[in-house]
Amino acid sequence: MKPQTMPVRRLAITPGEPAGIGPDLCIQIAQQAHAHELVAICDPDLLRRRAEQLQLPLSIELMDPQAPPGPTLARTLKVLPVPLAATARAGQLDPRNARYVLQTLEIAARGCQQGLFDALITGPVHKGVINDAGVPFSGHTELLEQLTASDKVVMMLVTEGLRVALATTHLPLRAVADAITGPLLEQVIGVLHRELNHSFGLADPHILVTGLNPHAGEGGHLGREEIEIIEPALQRLRQQGMRLSGPLPADTLFTEKYLSQADAVLAMYHDQGLPVLKYKGFGNAVNITLGMPIIRTSVDHGTALDLAGSGNADSGSLKAAIDCAALMACHRHLTPEDS
Repeated sequence: MKPQTMPVRRLAITPGEPAGIGPDLCIQIAQQAHAHELVAICDPDLLRRRAEQLQLPLSIELMDPQAPPGPTLARTLKVLPVPLAATARAGQLDPRNARYVLQTLEIAARGCQQGLFDALITGPVHKGVINDAGVPFSGHTELLEQLTASDKVVMMLVTEGLRVALATTHLPLRAVADAITGPLLEQVIGVLHRELNHSFGLADPHILVTGLNPHAGEGGHLGREEIEIIEPALQRLRQQGMRLSGPLPADTLFTEKYLSQADAVLAMYHDQGLPVLKYKGFGNAVNITLGMPIIRTSVDHGTALDLAGSGNADSGSLKAAIDCAALMACHRHLTPEDS
């Protein structure tokens, strides 16, 4: 589907940590018109104060849930109001606002589940200050997995010409090998394959799968996970009709020879796949949570407290996350299973 033929979608944006660059990025994005309706779920006074600090014009309109979504006008942003617990100052964390951050995410997720929003785009949060406030929090992905009662979610990052999903995410390296099992790989690849089809419009996606060990185990001399776990799992999935190549050595997989023929890569662990993707596209990459009944995309960076309020934050990743969410929403709308 070409972008100009897309129906207008209503996209929820949670700016994330109010002391970080999330509010700045929303204001910067709002300086340009957008084909879809962008709705910031946050305290409107936060946006007003930050816009004044950035010396950028911004007109705030309350979202009308009864009205059909319409394009976003330049220098205008729709808002679903959620009050801060304490006035937020750029660059200064305040644990009193931790529950506010979580509340915006809960409202956004519920709105997506109820059909009020077509997708959710999340700004960066600060895990430390939320935990300091006495609220156990390990990240967006885990919270949204719980809120949507999803069986298995998969992290995938996307930039121009490359999609990388992860079999395991935030694990110590010494724990990764034990976590790689046949059932896990079958579950993760199943989610990845289904989402590439339903959310990206790829009828018969080709997935490259890395090995775990150097040189994909060197025939068992550098580890036997490829022989005993990864290859049998891939073979079972191939029998279901999936196009899978691997296990391939990660040090040569990320070359044009392989990537030009593939739709996505599955890496075994976080720092096996993401350094390549972030080298290629950091600042313009998108973090996507696959396997949920809602669409969620996110920026590829953190709160950057030192840049908040300075006007020097780069909104490229947020723009990419918005565009990706809109594309996914349109593909899902065309899929009978999700209509």
